Amino acid sequence: MLDGIMERLQSVKRTFTDVLDLGSFDASFAAPGGARVARLDAGLGFARHGHGVQADEDRLPFADGSFDLVISAGVLDQINDVPGALSLARRVLRPDGLFMGALLGAGSLSTLRAALRTAESERPVARLHPQIDVRSAGDLLMRAGFALPVADTETLRVRYGDLGRLLGDLRGMAATNLLVGRQPIGRDTLAHAAGAFAEAADPDGRTPERFEIIFLTGWSPSPDQPAPARRGSATASLATALGKKG
Repeated sequence: MLDGIMERLQSVKRTFTDVLDLGSFDASFAAPGGARVARLDAGLGFARHGHGVQADEDRLPFADGSFDLVISAGVLDQINDVPGALSLARRVLRPDGLFMGALLGAGSLSTLRAALRTAESERPVARLHPQIDVRSAGDLLMRAGFALPVADTETLRVRYGDLGRLLGDLRGMAATNLLVGRQPIGRDTLAHAAGAFAEAADPDGRTPERFEIIFLTGWSPSPDQPAPARRGSATASLATALGKKG
């Protein structure tokens, strides 16, 4: 996710001075041009590791207009109030400041979901928290007040030797079930899910899993930004532009 954010940042012809790393994890994000980076993470250990602030992403302890760039990788799908978190990210940006985020979106973990449905076909239980699709992600940017919002996706496919390796990765990236009132999974159910996961394997015995990464880009509103033309202000018809004869 950070690689994708950095690739997109390279196409932005701007110099940033104050950056917020929202959900800093291992503090590996290095801002372009040597900008100052403030880091925030909900986990105490991650916050300490990055010499940052421990706080929830939807309760930012920063003043409005503190940063000209906010980046967030891998946490927006794991918080209670996503619209609120995006609104706060916009508020801490200066006019014409940039927000870039990445999260796991709808369509992710399709093989695991199918294996769990097979294992719990008689009494299905919600094992994964809801995910945001790319269309909704773009709508959330607009709702939060960002200008020029863009949401796009990249699909990452990873092949696993068994279900245990996948579950280990999900625990490591804090992508397991975050629902309130979740129910523990029994050994028999887990064994059935592992069998269903193995049945979906390729001929070499490794099972492909899908991670759909949604990238978000939005700008804090500013009078200097380009604005869409007023509806009905066009001076030429589409038919004329396409060379069609009436």
